Amino acid sequence: MKVMMPYPPKVVIEEQGLRDGLQSEKTPLPTAKKSELIDALVDAGVRRIQVASFVNPKRIPQMADADELCANLKQQPGVIYSALVLNTRGIERAAAAGLKHVSASISASDTHSRKNANAPLADARRQFADMIKIGKARGLTVSGGLQCVFGCRFEGAIDPEAVFDIVKEQLDQGIDEIVLADTTGMANPHSIQQICARVIELAGGTPVILHLHDTEGKGLANVLAALSLGVDHFDTTFGGIGGCPFIKGASGNIATEDLVWMLSQMGIETGIDVGKIAAISRKLESFFKKQFAGKMHRLLARDDIQVL
Repeated sequence: MKVMMPYPPKVVIEEQGLRDGLQSEKTPLPTAKKSELIDALVDAGVRRIQVASFVNPKRIPQMADADELCANLKQQPGVIYSALVLNTRGIERAAAAGLKHVSASISASDTHSRKNANAPLADARRQFADMIKIGKARGLTVSGGLQCVFGCRFEGAIDPEAVFDIVKEQLDQGIDEIVLADTTGMANPHSIQQICARVIELAGGTPVILHLHDTEGKGLANVLAALSLGVDHFDTTFGGIGGCPFIKGASGNIATEDLVWMLSQMGIETGIDVGKIAAISRKLESFFKKQFAGKMHRLLARDDIQVL
């Protein structure tokens, strides 16, 4: 009988609502409001925050203020600010804006790569190597990563061997972390364990991070599957907002407050005040005049029910 590994005692959560969340909202959040939001996240105990993406503002206008926002970040002890970059121009902009950490990501799906990064996968792989060289020359910490690892709405299943090949390629190029993204929300606990187990083996101590979207409602189940392998770093968004603008029907990530709440019930530390994150989600729901997909920010606001 196979004995499951104990869950990690502590989990790192990277808040990506400012990037993956806001990029899908039709109403842009003013730069000053983004800065206030970053301060609120730090106050809530979040220590890793992806604040923007350095992409073409004509394609993602919600990220048009990335340079200004990052240049004016308040540096806080122990807090890591990062941004997503998809090409060499993006990583150069991130470095010029003063960031010390970037996430350089390409897609495992050729079709998605063309739609998301405007480049065939073969070209994206070549440019990735250039991004790493630029990042290292600028003294940046670089997270490598792959999107659509667990499936693509355009192409269907993605060959795991193709994923492993790109992972090995990125590791050889000197990335500091590897992020596996379920961009389309097609993962299930079995595929999470099957792919993550091999990537952890290949990584040989390089941190493995999961970026899980909740399109099919399996997000937290997928977290549990990953925890059983020892994965202890996950990306989330406040309220569960977000999704790739170039994927029809894409939904947001796991809600930060939902994951923090579940982990706390399991006795796993995150260092994050779930009540403060829930308050952020409720405030943004009011601003955008819509209900987010997450659950705990609403439940924690009610005084007519018991929340254990």
